[in-house]
Amino acid sequence: MKKTFGLLFATAAMAVGSFNAQAQDNIPEDMKALMTKHTCIACHRVDQRLVGPAYKDVAKKNYTDAQIVELIYNPKPSNWPGYPPMAPMKQVPKEDALKLAKWINTLDGTAKKAPSKKKA
Repeated sequence: MKKTFGLLFATAAMAVGSFNAQAQDNIPEDMKALMTKHTCIACHRVDQRLVGPAYKDVAKKNYTDAQIVELIYNPKPSNWPGYPPMAPMKQVPKEDALKLAKWINTLDGTAKKAPSKKKA
């Protein structure tokens, strides 16, 4: 168990160190800070598949902000075949999760105002 957490920590630390890649330069500083704080960047990038889907690909799914928050806390691997399951991120404060969700939904060029009929 300790070995697994050590490997996860090392992976997250490497990802944090590489977070300043050119593709990430257009991310608002407050979002960079949240993604670093909550280790989102260990698995996700804006427009590039990593361990998890790119944020732009999440935005294309037309989830509402509330659905994205729910998926942060209770991931559904069936929504993303071909990716390893995401660990539930229940330690992320709801306010931070909502900020991240709202930002993700700006990446497809439309705002999600009305609830989507798609299930989370």
